[in-house]
Amino acid sequence: MTTKDLLLAIDNGTQSIKALIFDLEGRIVAKEIISFTPYYSDHPGWAEQDPEVFWQTLCHACQGLWQQEKGYKERIAGVALTTQRGTVINVDRDGIPLRPAIVWLDQRKTHGLRPLGGLWGLLFKLIRLRETIAYFQAEAEANWIHTYQPDLWRNTYKYLLLSGYLTYRLTGEFVDSIGCQVGYIPFDYKKLRWASNRDWKWGVLPVDRSMLPKVIPPGQVLGNITQRAAAETGLPAGLPMIAAAADKACEVIGSGSLDPSIGCLSYGTTATINVTSKKYIEAIPLLPPYPSAVPKYHTIEVQIYRGYWMVSWFKEEFGHLEQREAARQGLKAEDLFEKLVENIPPGSMGLMLQPFWSPGLKLPGPEAKGAIIGFGDVHTRAHLYRSILEGLAYALREGKERIEKRTSIPVTNLRVSGGGSQSKSAMQLTADIFGMPTARPHLYETSGLGASIDAAVGLGLHSDFKSAVKAMTRVGEVFEPNMKTHNLYSELYYDVYKKMYKRLKPFYERIREITGYPK
Repeated sequence: MTTKDLLLAIDNGTQSIKALIFDLEGRIVAKEIISFTPYYSDHPGWAEQDPEVFWQTLCHACQGLWQQEKGYKERIAGVALTTQRGTVINVDRDGIPLRPAIVWLDQRKTHGLRPLGGLWGLLFKLIRLRETIAYFQAEAEANWIHTYQPDLWRNTYKYLLLSGYLTYRLTGEFVDSIGCQVGYIPFDYKKLRWASNRDWKWGVLPVDRSMLPKVIPPGQVLGNITQRAAAETGLPAGLPMIAAAADKACEVIGSGSLDPSIGCLSYGTTATINVTSKKYIEAIPLLPPYPSAVPKYHTIEVQIYRGYWMVSWFKEEFGHLEQREAARQGLKAEDLFEKLVENIPPGSMGLMLQPFWSPGLKLPGPEAKGAIIGFGDVHTRAHLYRSILEGLAYALREGKERIEKRTSIPVTNLRVSGGGSQSKSAMQLTADIFGMPTARPHLYETSGLGASIDAAVGLGLHSDFKSAVKAMTRVGEVFEPNMKTHNLYSELYYDVYKKMYKRLKPFYERIREITGYPK
């Protein structure tokens, strides 16, 4: 009889789907990566995708694993899914999408909606939070669809996140993990369940309770792979599917963090700092912590929305030379950017960047713009590139301090995941700016590893999350801070960076009044 000693994690990111096979020690046995175009845009600011792209890419990734070694399939004990957050899909009774998925990068807003009424509306008016609620209403994808595609909304049977849609395709059940519920949905992030009937969110969203899937805690069985899904993916029919969590939450436990003293930085499209907490704590008032990949836990998060997207922006706007040379050498342009940073001193000769490339509700405010100050004739695009990396690290250090203030627990170690973690320059300047040891996890695929940890516990292959994390995660390369450099960065951080936004905010507001941007 074949031993069931392997775990399959499916990781649906913004630009690719990965099918990853892990053993019980957290080693990657095999992987298949299929890239896709993140979205298409029929109108400025829109970001949509055909849901079938996600499903077919998932199928191809799984089939690619079996072509590597057919014996893997027989050893898979179970499968877990982690996905990008906040991507929504409307489906009919048969689970067929009624429109393209609205991807989390979508910028559309629904203005002019009726303000929240009743006692909730009065309360929010009294405590001056009406603008906060209006922001939630305008950002909610459900409100846009309900307003501009009312017939389609009336025909919607289930309103799903991407995780719920792919779970349905795999199991035939409208079910999803509690750990995946991140978005403008009527979810109670404190109690980790759908909001109660009295919750204000029902008053600002057109969603009925019947339109939502059943939610299951991480580490429990969502269902089993159907015959139809087995035929398309090559997965064994009947294979159990275990609830995992959204990609950021999985990255946190995949990096080995089970308590607030270990800060997890994600240098991805959205840059974040997260810690795991048993308590419900809002690092920024009214912005909830999201569900953890561990049941009954929360992931306290501060995010920089555009994050390492700024590296892509730099590549497109200023990195044509590196793109051409990288294509000639068969490398990534980002590999050559390392050479740009090497000869630029810490502090970028006084060039300071605040990475607020997209406005936010609370951090930064809705009027926010990015800022670069300190230009002189000595500065080149290399200084600009380093200032981007430094600016992101400054912003995440500020996030760390917010989390520490709210939890009263100091962050003493850092783990860094995401594409930016592959840059030694980014890792070293992060260690220097934070002034503490900064480590890469033992492998790059921390999101998939976190999902496999959920699977291992759910299947009883590890007795609990503490033992699973201990067995399956390890620290890789550690970058020690240069304290002399740290002191330089701290002066710039306290005396310049932390004062920039407050000083510039009136100008951002006036720019918004004059130009209407950002709306």
